[in-house]
Amino acid sequence: MAKGKRKLDAKAFAQQKRHRRQWVTFIRMCRYGVNNFSRNAWLTVAATAVMTITLFIIFTSVVSRQVLVDTLAVFRDNVTMAIYVDTDTDEEDVATIQRELEALDSVVSVNYTTPAEAREQFVQDQRDNVEVLEAVTESDNKFPGTFDIVVEDINDTTELKEYTDTSELVQDNKQREPSFAGERRQTIENIGRTVNFAQQVGIGLSIVFVVVSMLIIFNTIRMAIFNRREEIQMMKLIGAERSFIRGPFLVEAIVYGFFAAIVASALGYGLLYGAAPTLAAFEINVQPTIDFMTFYAGFIVLAMIVIGAIIGVVSSLLATRRYLRL
Repeated sequence: MAKGKRKLDAKAFAQQKRHRRQWVTFIRMCRYGVNNFSRNAWLTVAATAVMTITLFIIFTSVVSRQVLVDTLAVFRDNVTMAIYVDTDTDEEDVATIQRELEALDSVVSVNYTTPAEAREQFVQDQRDNVEVLEAVTESDNKFPGTFDIVVEDINDTTELKEYTDTSELVQDNKQREPSFAGERRQTIENIGRTVNFAQQVGIGLSIVFVVVSMLIIFNTIRMAIFNRREEIQMMKLIGAERSFIRGPFLVEAIVYGFFAAIVASALGYGLLYGAAPTLAAFEINVQPTIDFMTFYAGFIVLAMIVIGAIIGVVSSLLATRRYLRL
């Protein structure tokens, strides 16, 4: 029993010693990596600056797209398609048309405004315009009945148009051509195109600067390897593990990503908060994005750090594999 206990104690001691050695090795790699970061100031500044621009572009493209999407959603909620029917359309025909419209998959809701309600609403809207009110009062012109329709996608009215073209009830009672949102629809389409364009430009710029950042960090690590080639060769001769040789370069690249993420996040938040009043003045719906970015600021900065670290680690792994032959 005593012999078995001694074996277990020896095994536990050896395992504890191995863990302690691994921890000491890790601390040394981190220290060497941080020292490497401060060895060449110009290369460090160049690598960190380019990665900062990369992360800033990624941050800006994501935020811009979300702001445009939120703005588009507001316009979409406020825009309705209109179908106009004759003033004397039967109530039964009105009810049938409304049921058929509500049955369409692309339609969210339908509201019918009677000619009397339309006239009253017009008078309320023009109550400050005396000339228009007098003209309406003296005129015999009758207002049409109006179906105000909210659809899921205002850029796709195919189903609604097909219904209005094929429905006998609509054709028999049609007072004039459907509006399908008119100028407001064109505004939404322009915003939709802007969203897509901004997203594509943001993705393109992000990819370009990610590649540029990786190349600069790659060259920075390569120069560090070249400057320390004798030291590295000596470490290999005395049997240093591959992870110990590669580790400081990985830590150095992660430090690049860390500082770049902090600076890029600060610039991104500063730009967002600074531009918010101007964007709001142009009816850009920026407030939901600000609320989200403020509430989840910690997670967003952490995500930026992770992205920066990934870019740095990939660049460093490529450099060490290529130039250390590991």
